[in-house]
Amino acid sequence: MQRQAHQLNQSIMLIIKNIWLILFIAWGLPLTLYRSKFRKIVYQTEKWTININPYFMKELKALFGNMYPENLNYLKFRNFYRFYLIIYLILFTSYLTFGQNNNMNKIKIGSNIPSFTLPDQNGNMFDISSVRGKKNLVIYIYPKDDSPGCTKEACSFRDQFEVFKEADAVIIGISGQSVVSHKEFAEKNRLKYTLLCDTGNNVRKLFGVPGRVFGLVPGRVTYVADRSGKVVYIFDSQTETQRHADEALKICLLLKRTDNVNI
Repeated sequence: MQRQAHQLNQSIMLIIKNIWLILFIAWGLPLTLYRSKFRKIVYQTEKWTININPYFMKELKALFGNMYPENLNYLKFRNFYRFYLIIYLILFTSYLTFGQNNNMNKIKIGSNIPSFTLPDQNGNMFDISSVRGKKNLVIYIYPKDDSPGCTKEACSFRDQFEVFKEADAVIIGISGQSVVSHKEFAEKNRLKYTLLCDTGNNVRKLFGVPGRVFGLVPGRVTYVADRSGKVVYIFDSQTETQRHADEALKICLLLKRTDNVNI
């Protein structure tokens, strides 16, 4: 029950977060039908093929002009079509203005890993300052527990866990699911490293992780930071899930060699 309530809460939050996109899509769905009717009036035909013919100039003149001043059906539908497009434009502008994440503070190469504290898969609070500046860090932010892509990514980090450990690197996975979900995910896949529960997506926003598909799909990004806590490498790929661990490991091994040289 608790997990179902959490999933329902997450669904509601996702809807609220993407309300402008949802309105934009919902208002836009009938647009094809309205445009089809308008084109038939403008080109004075009932053939459906008019919808696929690449004729636009006459349609634009009819929309913004007064092509058939005596045709009441044309005038009525033209005015309605104008109004509909204006609302559609307002919704699109609102989505661009309010519906997109502000990436002004996006973590980049050279940025310092910001401070944050989140519960891990065991329910214990994990403060990033306990390892930042002491170990090389691999922080991978992923969309969801137990999805095929995220499972492959998590297991790829698991399979190379010992090599990361030899490179003096700490692996930390972060996503928006609950402690219970993370616990089940870790046990099911025998994950030895820390998974943090970013249920409000605050750390995701703090890092400026971009969303995909108009923000509907959470992004997948891996950050590698050196012993000073400075980000030295970022790998951003939604589909190349297993490369996240491979690319991060290459950087960690380079950092380890650099540390050995400086000793």
